[in-house]
Amino acid sequence: MTAPSVAVLDYGSGNVHSAVKALQLAGADVTLTADRKAVMEADGLLVPGVGAFTAVMDALDEARGGELIDRRLAGGRPVLGICVGMQVMFERGIERGEGRAGLGEWPGTVEELRAPRLPHMGWNTVDAPADSALFEGLHDERFYFVHSYAAREWTLDVQKPHRVPGVTWAEHGERFVAAVENGPLSATQFHPEKSGAAGIALLSNWLKTL
Repeated sequence: MTAPSVAVLDYGSGNVHSAVKALQLAGADVTLTADRKAVMEADGLLVPGVGAFTAVMDALDEARGGELIDRRLAGGRPVLGICVGMQVMFERGIERGEGRAGLGEWPGTVEELRAPRLPHMGWNTVDAPADSALFEGLHDERFYFVHSYAAREWTLDVQKPHRVPGVTWAEHGERFVAAVENGPLSATQFHPEKSGAAGIALLSNWLKTL
């Protein structure tokens, strides 16, 4: 069986090399690239992101990454965002009182968590839907988080016959969105590439959806 091809978007942000290695361990044929043709033709696109929301959006804008993501999704071609690569899928991010528009694939705002200690760093459990494809066989596992900001609400209203998005939650001081499965667009607030065997298994589950 041919390994699915995955492009990891190389736009100057994120733990790209650890993401590449994790995807390879999960069974993908991986290319680290910002080449438009390669990004569009890959079976899957992974969008990493580390650091501040604004800095990640600025880097995406410079690389025209938002356009590539939008074009893939319009064609029903899978995209997976990780950490800030998930946060920028929302309409807006607010950090230190400053707002910045996101990619707007989902409604909602990414804000600082109301928690006694930030950042939220370390292993945590998640509450995933029973029929989740990403978390198949992984409902009792822990995943590795490093963040101070998150989407605290999920407000996308999807009516039948369209499939209702699968939203996974976690808690640190308050509940926040830990992962989303919404048609071709999936994302995790945690780092699968830092989550050991559970993270590799989750990436393998995503590859099966390609």
